[in-house]
Amino acid sequence: MTSRRVVVIGTGYVGLTTGACLASLGHRVVCADTDPGKVERLRRAEVDILEPGLPEAVRAGLDRGLLEFVGDPRDAVATADAVFLCLPTPMGVGGAADLAAVEAVADGIRDRLPDGCVVVNKSTVPVGTAERVAALLARPDVTVVSNPEFLREGHAVHDFLHPDRIVVGAAEPDAARRVADLYAGVDAPRVLTDTAGAELTKYAANFFLAMKLSFANNLATLCERLGADIDDVVAGIGHDPRIGGAFLAPGPGWGGSCLPKDTHALLRVCEESGVEFPLLRATIETNVEHQRRLVERIAARCAGADGSLRGVRLGLLGLTFKAGTSDLRDSPALAIARRLRALGAELRAFDPALSELRPDLSDLLTVVDTPLAAVEGARACVVLTEWPDFRDLDWEAVADRLATPFVHDFRNLLDPERLDRAGLLWEGVGRAPAMAR
Repeated sequence: MTSRRVVVIGTGYVGLTTGACLASLGHRVVCADTDPGKVERLRRAEVDILEPGLPEAVRAGLDRGLLEFVGDPRDAVATADAVFLCLPTPMGVGGAADLAAVEAVADGIRDRLPDGCVVVNKSTVPVGTAERVAALLARPDVTVVSNPEFLREGHAVHDFLHPDRIVVGAAEPDAARRVADLYAGVDAPRVLTDTAGAELTKYAANFFLAMKLSFANNLATLCERLGADIDDVVAGIGHDPRIGGAFLAPGPGWGGSCLPKDTHALLRVCEESGVEFPLLRATIETNVEHQRRLVERIAARCAGADGSLRGVRLGLLGLTFKAGTSDLRDSPALAIARRLRALGAELRAFDPALSELRPDLSDLLTVVDTPLAAVEGARACVVLTEWPDFRDLDWEAVADRLATPFVHDFRNLLDPERLDRAGLLWEGVGRAPAMAR
């Protein structure tokens, strides 16, 4: 494999994983970030992100002399073969992706890029962004390529080095080949297309996953009404290879750093293109309705004497959008918490990823240091994130601390029989509650 000079701008989940993994493939990589404190920590291999294998990959790249961290990317890009844009594209006004960071960086590096350099959009961006960046650069000698990421938080390093596919979109076949060649040694199918195809592939993939989750949550509601067990139904359909079992587990709704913003951005693209996509709109609306229904369930079990949740204490287990990450962005756990708080509930929460970070959520809830502190005096325990540690809690001790014995397991994580022995009333999603058996 030929080693290339690569610059990665942005050191979030995608940027840092991209930089460290490209260095592990033998490329000489410079990662740039505007946060000087973060740059200094990364130079010491101190990774702020909870991501298995990432600190080790960063340390290995530094030790081999193949990975470097800088604040200003302009000097670094002057000798780059490829520049990866791994920048935030948050949900903007009306659901559209906010491309301000991408545009600012493109403007800043325009005059420093060498002839023949390839600029690679790794960020999730709307269709047409590659052309937009190319217009901003106004450099006919520089090609803009789309190479979307398909990294799962908690598995990002593995997913980069063992991907399901590598998608590269470019107007020029040579540019597409040059970017695909950066992944030499990675065994995965290559999908070479144009930039619009690559950009749309990313949105389409995330929408399809969100759709499966909304389907599973609606199916769970139907199971509850009909007395069926969602686990059995999902097993029955998941063995069909045309369907598959992934992303069919019901829960507190879907969220995270990708699915909400990408589904809303795709909906905005449809609206601007004059394309009706009722399935996409229904997927989003189903998610919102599902969370509303779960909160109503808690209110029905835990309301005070006045029939409301005003002043009712609830203990929440899990706040991150999924286990194995410290990411709170668009977490369904926080969406549930906001709805409960709006009804007047007093919330105390524990999450193992946040015991040291202690994010400021004081306007919403109190973050405590242990699960038992979260449930002390609470009228119910609500499991919102599927941390495996919660399975092995001392549930007798939990029962002793709860004011009433309700456990709402919105991840179907716990063993109902184990909780029954502890004197607790378990209720999952799409399964018969212990209180009804």
